[in-house]
Amino acid sequence: MLKTFAVFGATGHQGGSIINYILNDPLLSQNTRPKAKQLKKKVEIIQDDMLDHASLKVALTDAHIVFAMIVSAFGPDGFEVEFNNAKTIAAIAVDKGVLYFIFSSLPSVSKMSGGQHTKVIPFDAKAKAEKYIRRLSIKSVFFARGFFIQNWTWVLTGPFSSKTGFPYIDTDGDTVKFEIAAILSRTTGKTVVYRHISLEEFKNNLPLPPFLAKLFIDGLVCQEQYGYFGLDSRELIVWARANARGRLTTLEEYLIAHPLQLV
Repeated sequence: MLKTFAVFGATGHQGGSIINYILNDPLLSQNTRPKAKQLKKKVEIIQDDMLDHASLKVALTDAHIVFAMIVSAFGPDGFEVEFNNAKTIAAIAVDKGVLYFIFSSLPSVSKMSGGQHTKVIPFDAKAKAEKYIRRLSIKSVFFARGFFIQNWTWVLTGPFSSKTGFPYIDTDGDTVKFEIAAILSRTTGKTVVYRHISLEEFKNNLPLPPFLAKLFIDGLVCQEQYGYFGLDSRELIVWARANARGRLTTLEEYLIAHPLQLV
């Protein structure tokens, strides 16, 4: 009997990446057994709604493994919404007898900063959800990602030191802004530089409402002070890179494969 791997966010970056990896796994493509051939044909899209528990129960019926990622919720009750969504999926997974639960988590910015930066809701909510899931009677694994390379832009301005590291999902994690500018210059043929500006100027130039601007700035300032994953960020990133299955894509390789069109 084939086992079901339920992937939330299948049409997005994280979920889509997992499905593509499974279907293109060399171990699967080289396997000529009937079950392996069946697996490559067994991808079914199910639409669910976080507010509709019945749809979640349908999606997780007969699931053996679950990968869960929660879309960030913004607004006055964003923390509760995001945490409760993760809690609901995990609880239903336990109720449905799921054997393994993989959760896309993030570190708590509030905890890392000792309560200095408390507005980074997407990080804090996922960290609380991870803590909740760890207490459940289910085998769990947690994936803490860096920034998405796909979200990178070529406008390099910020109030941060050139020594501040920004770990990207496809890079080593020790890339600093000057190195990123050099890579963008090489891959686009344009001159791209990093321009250091004051925190106040950075705030004033953010095209975001005040609530989101505070969230964004709190997260970046905390990263400069404490690191993306905490003070031991570099060691954690080195460990993750060493334990990844296969070779990771560098920022330069990504930009060559997906060139930016600069004017």
